[in-house]
Amino acid sequence: MRTRAATVIAAVVLGAAVVPGTAASAAPAGGRQQDFADASASAGVPQDVLLAVSYLESRWDTNRGLPSTSAGFGPMHLTDAAAVAPARSAATEDARGDDARAARISGPAAAPPALAAASLQTLDRAAALTGVDKTVLRGDARANIRGGAALLASYQRDLGAPGGAGSDPAAWYGAVARYSGADTADAAAQFADEVYATMRAGVDRVTDDGQRVTLAARASVRPETSWLDRLGLRRTERPDGLECPAELPCEWIPAPYQDLGNGDYGNHDLSDRPARQRVQYIVIHDTEATYDTTLGLVQDPAYVSWNYTIRSADGHVAQHVKTKDVAWHAGNWYVNATSVGIEHEGFAAEGAWYTEAMYRSSAKLVRYLAGRLGIPLDRNHIIGHDNVPGTVPSTVRGMHWDPGPYWDWDHYLDLMHAPIRTTGSARTGLVTIDPAYDANRPAYTGCTAAGVACPDHGSSQLILHTAPSASSPLLVDVGLRPDGSASTMALSDHGSRVATGQTYAVAGREGDWTAIWYLGQKGWFYNPPSSPTAKWATGLVAVPRRDTVAVYGRAYPEQSAYPAGVPYQPITPLQYTFAAGQRYAVGNIVQGEYYRAVTFDGSSPGDWTVIRGNTWYAQIQFGYRMMYVNLADVQLLPSPVGAA
Repeated sequence: MRTRAATVIAAVVLGAAVVPGTAASAAPAGGRQQDFADASASAGVPQDVLLAVSYLESRWDTNRGLPSTSAGFGPMHLTDAAAVAPARSAATEDARGDDARAARISGPAAAPPALAAASLQTLDRAAALTGVDKTVLRGDARANIRGGAALLASYQRDLGAPGGAGSDPAAWYGAVARYSGADTADAAAQFADEVYATMRAGVDRVTDDGQRVTLAARASVRPETSWLDRLGLRRTERPDGLECPAELPCEWIPAPYQDLGNGDYGNHDLSDRPARQRVQYIVIHDTEATYDTTLGLVQDPAYVSWNYTIRSADGHVAQHVKTKDVAWHAGNWYVNATSVGIEHEGFAAEGAWYTEAMYRSSAKLVRYLAGRLGIPLDRNHIIGHDNVPGTVPSTVRGMHWDPGPYWDWDHYLDLMHAPIRTTGSARTGLVTIDPAYDANRPAYTGCTAAGVACPDHGSSQLILHTAPSASSPLLVDVGLRPDGSASTMALSDHGSRVATGQTYAVAGREGDWTAIWYLGQKGWFYNPPSSPTAKWATGLVAVPRRDTVAVYGRAYPEQSAYPAGVPYQPITPLQYTFAAGQRYAVGNIVQGEYYRAVTFDGSSPGDWTVIRGNTWYAQIQFGYRMMYVNLADVQLLPSPVGAA
C-alpha cells in the first residue's frame, strides 16, 4: 500500500490566502504514537496488534469526536448505541432515470432503528475495565485507545489465549476477530485477516488531528487462525451464483423484482449483461443511512435499487441485484444500463468515518468485478455518483454528490492495486489531479448547517479559481446556478472543483498555478513544483470542429436507429458550451445506445433490447462530472499537439 509523506504541502486554495496546513504536521513527542505504546504496556496487548486493529477501525483518526454509522467513537471505534440519537434519515436516492417514464423518487426513509446489538455496546465494557467515564472514552483519544486495548486484552483472556505486551501477535487472531463485532465467522475472519495484512505491510500516516503514527512492517507475522473457532460464531454458506470474490464475506439479500400494478413495477430491470450490453462503469455511492436502514430500502419493491451494499464496521458485503441486470441507482438511465452500483454505509458530510475495513472490502469487490466485466481500473470508469451527469438541463441541479469530498480516492485506488501513474511533462497537455489527501484541507462549509465551517479534514478535492490567485472568485457552474453566480465552498457544491484521479486538458501555467479547461472556462488550481497537487499526463483531447459544439449527459443513438413502436429518446444538449479554442481530456469512446426496458414482463414493443445507432461519442472530463460529445463534432488529437 502506498503511503503519503507526512510533510505538509503548501495548503489548500480556500478562497483566501494559501497557508501551511498546520493540522498535518508531525506528531509531537508524547503524541498518538506514545498513546498506543502506553496502552499496549498497560493492558498487555502487543503494540502491533493494537495499532493494526485501530487502523482498520479508524485509520487512527479521532473523527472529531463524532460517532460512526455503527455508533463507534475514537481511534478504537468504541461503540455506544445509547449515545447516538437515531435521528438521521436516509437521504432520498435517485430514481432509475428512465427517460420513457416519470422518475420515481422516494421520500425520506423513516429514522433508522436504535442500534441495540450487543456488539454495539463495547464502550460500556471498556469503561468497566478501565474505570474511565464513558464521556471521556468517547471524546479523549488517549483514553479511547486505553479502553480499546483493555477490551482486546479481555477478549484474549476470555479465549484462554496467551497474553502480554510481549506475546506473539499471531496468537491474537481470535481476539482481533471478536473485536470486529461481526456475528458470522466469515465476516470476523475478513476483519482479522485485514488486520494481519496491515501488520505485514506496515503503515505510516498523519491523522486527522495532525498526529504522525507508524506501524512498522512485520512481513513474517502469520496468524494462528484456529483461535477463531473458539468464538463459536455462526458460519454461513454462499448461495450459488453470488458474485463476490472468495475472500470477502458476502451474502445475497435480493432486491425484489415485482409487479406493482397499473403498469408500474420495481425495483430494477432484467437484462443479460454483458452479453446484451457492455458494463462500462462501477459507480461508488454512500448510503446516507445506516446499514440496516439501507437493507430495508433496497428490499422495498416501490423504492430503487443498487447492486451491492458494504457495511462500515467490518466491510461485510451484501449483493442485491445480479450484475447481468440493471439496478436503478445513478439517476441517469444511460449510466444505469451500463454500470454496477455499490453503496457504502456512511454519510458524505461525515466522510471521515469511511472506515478502512470498508475501503478494503470495496477495493477487493471492485477489482473482482472489473476483472469479470472487463472494466478498466481508472477514474474514467470507476466513478463516484457525483461524477454522473444530469440527463437533460432540468436534472443537472438535482444530481447527487456522494461519496463527496472526503472519499479518499488515492488510497482507494492504491488498495485496488491501480495507483495513479502517468507519463508526461508540463508540455504534454494533460494533468491528473492527485493531492496529498491528509494535507489537502479545503475550508468547506455546511457539514452541520448551511454556512457553518466544517471541521478541518483531508480531502480528495482541489478548488478552482478564475485567476492564478487564492483571492480570485470561484468558477461559475450554470447548471447548478442558472443566475450565473459563483460557486461556493459548501460541501455539496462541486461547481468549481476537481478530484483525485480526474484528468483535464491544461489551459495555461503561471508561477505555482496550473489552469485547466472546465465547463467552458479556465480554472486555476495551486500546483507548486515543490509540492505538486497533480501529475502531468498524456492522452487524447477533444477539440471542436465548429465554433461551438453541444455536450450531453447521455450517449443515445440517433432517431433513425429506433425500430417502429419504440419512442425516440431525444438527444438533448446540456446547458454548457464547448467552444473553439477549448480542449477536454477524452476518457472513453462509446457507441450511442439505449436499453429499452419499460414493462415488467417485456411486453412493450422493443422491450429488453439494446438499440444501437451509427452515432459515436467521446466521453470527456468537462467539469466535475463526465459528459459526452458527438464524435462527429470534435477532432481527437494527441494531447501534446497544440498544448498550452
